[in-house]
Amino acid sequence: MAIAAHNVTLTLGTDKSPVEILRGVDLEVPAGASVALLGPSGSGKSSLMAVLAGLERANGGSIRVAGLDFATMDEDELARARRGRIGIVLQAFHLLPTMTALENVAVPLELAGITDPFGRAAAELEAVGLGHRLTHYPAQLSGGEQQRVAIARAMASEPAIIFADEPTGNLDTATGHAIIDLIFARREALGATLLIITHDPELAEHCDRVVVMHDGRIEERAA
Repeated sequence: MAIAAHNVTLTLGTDKSPVEILRGVDLEVPAGASVALLGPSGSGKSSLMAVLAGLERANGGSIRVAGLDFATMDEDELARARRGRIGIVLQAFHLLPTMTALENVAVPLELAGITDPFGRAAAELEAVGLGHRLTHYPAQLSGGEQQRVAIARAMASEPAIIFADEPTGNLDTATGHAIIDLIFARREALGATLLIITHDPELAEHCDRVVVMHDGRIEERAA
């Protein structure tokens, strides 16, 4: 299993006013599979992804991701565990405005100690159709192009698992369709596992499996 989560709980807020976000979530995702996570706003989808991606620590339960025990790691250990194993694409592109497209992809590779980070970043930007935009800054790129840079950044390290949270949420319909196709094409090229959060039924149809969340719990698992 690329992801094996059992009885995962997450509570935020204060001791006097706790807010239960995840209420005993169980989820297993085989290596190489694609899973869409659906559910209304506030159902816990993004929080579950954050816990599984090592961006948030759960309060309880067992979590194994890419063969590692995330439940026992502190924040620094989780950060190290993500490197080279996990790629993350978000609705907001989170590109650094003072860096070019090439630098936005290459600098994280450089920080992770990956050989030839700029060559690898250029190749990945070429793969997402932006080989002609390497020296452009985010403000000079369209929304779709910025998301392509974000996808290149997530996949340049050839991660085993890709997490995507509403990757088409800030895009128009036509651009969103192109981004969907790109994510699945790059994921297939890498042979990576994909967990994608979406409200878009068309995007969900691309996945091997659909999981539905309500009120911090997984309520439905559809083939």
